[in-house]
Amino acid sequence: MTVIVTDTGFGPDTFTGSFAAPGTPGAAALDLGPDADVTTLAGALEGVAVIRIAFPSFADGRGFTLARRLRLMGYTGRLRAAGHVIADQYAMARRAGFDEVEISDDLAARQPQDQWLFRADWRAHDYRSRLRA
Repeated sequence: MTVIVTDTGFGPDTFTGSFAAPGTPGAAALDLGPDADVTTLAGALEGVAVIRIAFPSFADGRGFTLARRLRLMGYTGRLRAAGHVIADQYAMARRAGFDEVEISDDLAARQPQDQWLFRADWRAHDYRSRLRA
């Protein structure tokens, strides 16, 4: 099982479709690895509701770059970080463009909801907001 983390805390996965590899015709959801070349998706994001980007390790930040690049390419659908993302990285994930994080039940037990919610006010705790104050 997995847990979906959003700004409101833990919740179930509301996406009912299946994820496909990039290049699958008519896919409504894509599964990207951390080494995916998102430039190959240019012009092919129409109709894609969800893109899930894998994080094989909490030390592997390539997924943050992919999320940012997809947003700069104009993708407006749901972006999901999946795998080994820890609570301390939640604010960065949101700033990079992710809407949600998919974690395992084991990680949710080790890092309970209150640790994730502590970082949910990600807009108020960046350096720009501190400079404006």
